[in-house]
Amino acid sequence: MKKILITGANSYIGTSFEKYIKENYFDEYIVDTVDMIDGSWRERDFSRYDSVFHVAGIAHSDNGKISAEKEKLYYAVNTDLVVETAKKAKSDGVKQFIFMSSAIVYGESAPIGKTKVITKDTPVNPANCYGDSKVQAENGIRPLNDDSFKVVILRPPMIYGKGSKGNYPLLAKIALKTPIFPYIDNKRSMLYIENLCEFVRLMVENNEQGTFWPQNSEYSNTSELVKMIAEAHGKKVRLVSGFGWALNIMSHVTGLVNKAFGSLNYEQDMSEYRVEYRTRSLVESIRKTERK
Repeated sequence: MKKILITGANSYIGTSFEKYIKENYFDEYIVDTVDMIDGSWRERDFSRYDSVFHVAGIAHSDNGKISAEKEKLYYAVNTDLVVETAKKAKSDGVKQFIFMSSAIVYGESAPIGKTKVITKDTPVNPANCYGDSKVQAENGIRPLNDDSFKVVILRPPMIYGKGSKGNYPLLAKIALKTPIFPYIDNKRSMLYIENLCEFVRLMVENNEQGTFWPQNSEYSNTSELVKMIAEAHGKKVRLVSGFGWALNIMSHVTGLVNKAFGSLNYEQDMSEYRVEYRTRSLVESIRKTERK
């Protein structure tokens, strides 16, 4: 029975992973969680665990210029804490360290009407200190990898599911309130939380190492996604073309427009794995997310 320690309490991904394992693999894994806020984790013995799954971090919630103090906090938590935790895990004899990075290391979404396709050869190009803090964390833990300590870096796109935060719940609210929504032809990679949890489990089970780009097997379109969410509640949303010009103007006022309607997708080939981890299709995942 493999033992996994989640470093970072009360995070959406961490709590979802623990629940997923208990519901589906309760007799194969032991999952514990440690809070990283008060520093007491430094006295915790990690040696009894096979893998450390590091999810502690500050999410990107700033759309404008941030203060020097907030920028310092990003690097303290999203970079320095990651490296320190990984070094402790290795020193304590843990076999594997899994780090939740993000597609944000490649920069922001393409503007409305443009495309942005990421391949394995696409260089990182962070657009802000949040993205750069993730890049610096990757650079800090990658040299720790060796035959006895496997480092896994995950760069998922937008993660969604029941209880998630960010753009998805905003779109869900809109889907339930409006009968009409603009149709914009965009393409986005997304990752359903249960598909992510299964992928992480496989990383542990197979004692993997390296950088990975898990995503759903289907791309998403923002407008179709809103329609799909509405249908999951028995409602109808009519998609109307011709609003691109208005959204394009709005995109110069707020970055939220491009975050919602811009394009950013991984090539599907880079997300394939030798074992299927995408247990839910896009339609199934939306229905399960919206189910009461």
